[in-house]
Amino acid sequence: MLDQGSNNELPAIPAKRYFTIGEVSELCAVKPHVLRYWEQEFPALNPVKRRGNRRYYQRHDVLMIRQIRALLYDQGFTITGARARLEGQQGKMEASISHQIVHQMRLELEQLLQILREPLRKGP
Repeated sequence: MLDQGSNNELPAIPAKRYFTIGEVSELCAVKPHVLRYWEQEFPALNPVKRRGNRRYYQRHDVLMIRQIRALLYDQGFTITGARARLEGQQGKMEASISHQIVHQMRLELEQLLQILREPLRKGP
């Protein structure tokens, strides 16, 4: 049931908004106590807690758990190494998004500049 095979062998993630710790355990082939431990070790893994401290994971949490699982079980990373890898990916992603935004803004400003220059070129 909870073998440590590759992520390719894991079941598909159902189209649901929230998952219980038991459901995530099944979807990711990781025992519940391991999930609770990973919450302490990986700050980005932060499920919603409701009534009686029950955890509810969202789809992005399940995907992150699968990524953590692959780093630790399949690729042989340590907890510290996996955390650094995930934080590095987050930083690269944020930098890439920032670069894309700046590039898009520059294109839009150049288009506006062309529009503003149009009436001046045509003249009387």
